[in-house]
Amino acid sequence: MNIILFDDDKYIDFLPLVYTRPIGALRCGIFTINEKWEKALNAPVSFFTKPYLEPKFPQVWAEDNYLINARFLPSGETVQYIEKLEFGDSLWQGDDLIAARIKDEGSLSREDKNNFYQNLLGNKIKLSNENDVIELKSVWDLFLKNDVALRLDFKSLTKDKVSQRTPEGVNIIGSEIFIEKGAVLTFATLNTTTGPIYIGKDTVVMEGATIRGPFALLDHSQVKMGAKVYGATTVGPHSKIGGELNNVVMQGYSNKNHDGFLGNAVLGEWCNLGADTNNSNLKNNYTNIKTWSYKKNGFADTGLQFCGLAMGDHSKTGINTMLNTGTVIGVGCNVFGAGYPRTFIPSFSWGGSGGRMVHKPNKFFETAEIVLQRRGIALDDIEKVILSYIYKETEKYRT
Repeated sequence: MNIILFDDDKYIDFLPLVYTRPIGALRCGIFTINEKWEKALNAPVSFFTKPYLEPKFPQVWAEDNYLINARFLPSGETVQYIEKLEFGDSLWQGDDLIAARIKDEGSLSREDKNNFYQNLLGNKIKLSNENDVIELKSVWDLFLKNDVALRLDFKSLTKDKVSQRTPEGVNIIGSEIFIEKGAVLTFATLNTTTGPIYIGKDTVVMEGATIRGPFALLDHSQVKMGAKVYGATTVGPHSKIGGELNNVVMQGYSNKNHDGFLGNAVLGEWCNLGADTNNSNLKNNYTNIKTWSYKKNGFADTGLQFCGLAMGDHSKTGINTMLNTGTVIGVGCNVFGAGYPRTFIPSFSWGGSGGRMVHKPNKFFETAEIVLQRRGIALDDIEKVILSYIYKETEKYRT
């Protein structure tokens, strides 16, 4: 079985986080989507995504290929249907293709592969709305579906494994907790009565931190002293959090070190929120929140009463930054200054409510190289080409 996660035409609804990665590389719950499918089907996974991302996320074809829509997460029933597909069969929910099985003996051209829908000549299996299907429809679903995804991942990850003993002085309420080796917890309170708590390898939970599940702290991450965390929250690997968080998904390598509130939010990688950065997640009149829609090239009603922030990779805020409800910040931004900046900040912007300039690539790369070097990672040529493409692609929004 060879799995290829493909991005469908709803890819645009996951911007700005998918400027720098396929949908299948996004994290929701504990695992990224590709890690979920690898574990569910015990098979290697590659990506069918935008051409400019392929050098970093290549397609890998084999004689027997299962193409799976990256917006769908593996649930028991969905996995069972996919495992039973014959060559040419496809699995659908409404007008959305969930999965297909395609044979390739070297006969499919690049054009054929790009139009693989035409090769679905077998049974067309339709799932009803009653079936156990977990679908992501937009970037906001990463925090909306994080509760169910985190619970499923926790169950899968901890099955037949033994947790490290709870350190003396740590207050555990409930029993659904798993602590990996190398984790250091000091005089913290962890409440699992609202959901499971997963503490990854070589993590640190400092004294005075109070955490309510569902919660996941991935490898090499930290929770600072006195932090207050409400579920469902996921802190990706090599990240640091402090202050107050509520229903947040951080992809990884990002920091919210200091006091300030972050709620109903999704952060990419290499993001940093300055001290006392706060975001609003509820309007004063309690009406639905409108956010920037890349598809409509304007603002659209999310249908959500609680919606905070979506921030692309390599973006940062200065101290005391105030972000309004439903703010969308692109890739490579530096947001700072008094007052509330606009709720849509195009990629590679520099400034805030007092106006903004273009964050030129040469200056951006200088900072990015320093940031990555602090984690022992080099900003390679592939990454630079991708980021340069994004700079050109997003120019229309900056003008």
